[in-house]
Amino acid sequence: MKLRCPLCGREYSEPVQRCECGEPVEFETFHGEPYIGKSVWERFYDFWPVEPVLEFSLGEGDTPLVKSRLGEELGIKLYLKNETVNPTWSFKDRGTFLAMSYALKAGYRTVGTVSTGNMAASVSAYASRFGLKAKILVSESASEEKLKAVGAYGGDVIRVHGDYGRLYFESLKLGEKLGVYFINSDNPFRIEGYKGIAFEIAEEVSPDYVLIPTSSGGLFRGVAKGFIELYESGLIDNLPKLIAVQAEGCSPICRAFHEGEEKVERFENPKTIAKAIANPYPPSGNAVLKLLREFGWECVAVSDEGIRKAQERLAREGLFVQPASATGIAALEKLDLPEGAKVVSILTGSGLRTLKEAQTGKVMECPLEGLEKCLR
Repeated sequence: MKLRCPLCGREYSEPVQRCECGEPVEFETFHGEPYIGKSVWERFYDFWPVEPVLEFSLGEGDTPLVKSRLGEELGIKLYLKNETVNPTWSFKDRGTFLAMSYALKAGYRTVGTVSTGNMAASVSAYASRFGLKAKILVSESASEEKLKAVGAYGGDVIRVHGDYGRLYFESLKLGEKLGVYFINSDNPFRIEGYKGIAFEIAEEVSPDYVLIPTSSGGLFRGVAKGFIELYESGLIDNLPKLIAVQAEGCSPICRAFHEGEEKVERFENPKTIAKAIANPYPPSGNAVLKLLREFGWECVAVSDEGIRKAQERLAREGLFVQPASATGIAALEKLDLPEGAKVVSILTGSGLRTLKEAQTGKVMECPLEGLEKCLR
């Protein structure tokens, strides 16, 4: 088991989470071949750093790749990777399952995470499935609606008062001291789990572009590593162009990328409806920045108005997603893609998680006696 820092190159033989330089670490590149199997965990067995504990799987992964009608309007072939059908309604379940497999094998009895949304629900659910205790650290501003969704699985929800920005690093330090394995946004096993999205896409289509809603940077790093491993294993002929998508109201990675900065700086006063990707100081930001420049990839920031419009357009295709999930579709309006390009947009989480922010559609009031008229 070898990990390395993608920024400074330092290597580790123990499963640490961050490098001494402060950046996240990642596993060495895996090479292999696909097998016949029911699940992505079985088909791509060579590519995981730990054996997945399949008996505790909740059916995460192997999500549908849906052909979208929106592509016809834009002159492209558009596919939607629908991660909303995962057990707790988001892509987070992939990384949580693999990290939980490691935690169980390593003998941990308690796991934790720092989150107020999709990741909190995912870790709480899978901890219960694996028979482990869960410590879910949320901010003091976390809504009751979100806390109910997390607490339903039985984990300990702890509302932390103070600087939420420091909580990520404090959790890792205290976790090491107290024997709690924290599965935060860029945990190295979590990143590995996200590679499955790239593997599944490649099984069905050879995309020219992949649009990835980007917050902490963990998902982008995982999908990128997945495609790179497929390419280096000779399983795909070309790497697709990956496009990180952020909301204009919180776009620290895109800002650093377009301004030519060497490092990502904190984005002050973030404000966007895409709260799931509103991370003002992404822990994997510098690693994503390096990937974008190394491979000639792109970063696009989209407006809240564009996000709302994209969310509505997806709903008209039967896919109700949270605002963050719609950012990839919003980005299509700003990209000049060649005619006929094959594009995949990753839909990261369900709109059912953010009903409070959802707009109410038109409701017609009708008396029973006048129902025939109303139906016309």
